[in-house]
Amino acid sequence: MPIDPSMVTTAFELPGYRIVRNVGVVRGILVRSRSIFGSIGAGLQTLIGGNITILSDLCEKTRNDAFQMMLLHADQSGANAVIAARYDATEIMQGVTEVLAYGTAVVVEKI
Repeated sequence: MPIDPSMVTTAFELPGYRIVRNVGVVRGILVRSRSIFGSIGAGLQTLIGGNITILSDLCEKTRNDAFQMMLLHADQSGANAVIAARYDATEIMQGVTEVLAYGTAVVVEKI
């Protein structure tokens, strides 16, 4: 079972826990592209305006998948928590984006 998402924070400490070992940087990297149908659907939604749900859903799923990969990497490294968690995204080419979830894997114990 990968690390519980409640054991991940953007802060540099986890309240109620003491860091006993720093395992190192962990990451989850995902590269996604829009399908032709998603591109057409998003294009139609832009005509109406507002939230472009097709792209919002794709972004949310991609971030979640990268996050889960980061948790798996942390778990495989022997950690039980991740601090300083962040996301980054880079457009590699038109319509293709890399999403990176990263943080510092640590071993913590309850105070």
